[in-house]
Amino acid sequence: MIVKCITVYLALINIGTFLLYGIDKRKAINEKWRISERTLLLVSLSGGSLGALTGMNVFHHKTRNLRFRILIPVFLLIHFALVGIYLMQS
Repeated sequence: MIVKCITVYLALINIGTFLLYGIDKRKAINEKWRISERTLLLVSLSGGSLGALTGMNVFHHKTRNLRFRILIPVFLLIHFALVGIYLMQS
């Protein structure tokens, strides 16, 4: 049951994060109110790192920002490690 809950959470947070990166890119192009970098990084850290990395590449968004280029892959490695550790202990 817990594996199913984690899987659903990770799917939803990654889809949501991907969409946030797309929305922010569109807002940047249209010079409208933006989603803060802090928010984008927090949802990425909260499990949405794969969605963030995908969004960065698909939308070409935040790809020149060094903080994002470093932190998002680090978050992704941490998330993979945590899932791996959990699965090994199950």
